[in-house]
Amino acid sequence: MPADAKPAAKPAHNGTLSLLLDFGPLLVFFLTYKGAGWIWGAGNPITTMTFGTAAFMAAIVIAVIVSKLKLGRVSPMLWLSAMLILFFGGLTIYFHDQRFIQLKPTIIYAFFALTLFAGLLRGKPLLKYLLQAAYDGLSHEGWMKLSRNWALFFVGMAVANEAMRRTMTFDTWLAVKVWGVTIVSVIFAAANLPMLMRHGLELGDRLDGDDLGETTPPQG
Repeated sequence: MPADAKPAAKPAHNGTLSLLLDFGPLLVFFLTYKGAGWIWGAGNPITTMTFGTAAFMAAIVIAVIVSKLKLGRVSPMLWLSAMLILFFGGLTIYFHDQRFIQLKPTIIYAFFALTLFAGLLRGKPLLKYLLQAAYDGLSHEGWMKLSRNWALFFVGMAVANEAMRRTMTFDTWLAVKVWGVTIVSVIFAAANLPMLMRHGLELGDRLDGDDLGETTPPQG
């Protein structure tokens, strides 16, 4: 390498912003849906669902723009989540059927589970590229185990979403999706840290309290 050559800059990392970009649109959906219900009453589900879904779609577009401007990139997870939210959100509004927006998490979790398992079969830890989270020092074996763990987690999330949407009211499903799934995802990410440290991750490099947001699944 020439003496005056500069190493390529690493992509910007901001775990808190990444978590907000994933969680924010869902929170906007929740608050708008509830707010519309308070204004027009629970007896008008079409109006509340339309307003909530439209706000969800607008929020995910804003999240993509903010990610590009602030981080200089849009993660594959955020891109896919945005496309599915716009597609299923449009179907929800057009058909006035909330089942479309409830089905989206199942599809996105199943897609990422299949993608990660396919990578594992080929000996490639695709989670490293899907999440775009740089774990300095993490070995190949560590990435493989992390990909395996998240693949299994995504399977569990897909099954759980199907069970919830089939057995819960929409209001209950939405509350669990916003609060319960997010909390479980962050806890699961934290639970993987001891394993990561055993495979080369240095405590001081990544555990400054701001990076778990880059290792959680999409919340949309």
